Amino acid sequence: MLRIVALTLLASAATAHAEIVRKELKRADVAGTDMEAIEVYLEVPPGESLPRHTHHGEEIVYVIQGATLLLPDGSQRELPTGIGVINQRGVPHAGFKIGGDKTLKLINVFVVDKGKPLTEIVK
Repeated sequence: MLRIVALTLLASAATAHAEIVRKELKRADVAGTDMEAIEVYLEVPPGESLPRHTHHGEEIVYVIQGATLLLPDGSQRELPTGIGVINQRGVPHAGFKIGGDKTLKLINVFVVDKGKPLTEIVK
């Protein structure tokens, strides 16, 4: 019986699905404004998606570990390690799924309106 339980646990661990990791690292007011800067670490494992969304301010992204993006039109795009991206206020972005076997790892710095939601999902 113990052997069956052990095999069941091993099988469950092998098929366990990794989840998106979001960790806020730092938050501070931007002097003389009604804005705040927020630094976030993000991991998106293969098979997970980032929905299309906007922000109430700017988002600066640094790619720590690149990955394959599966786009809604069925195409693929590589997001390479070491690049930077700036997403402008109110402009929809993301809306992709992570393909391949690499987890996408990012550092995001948001400079956004204080008191508003960090992310707004675009439908």
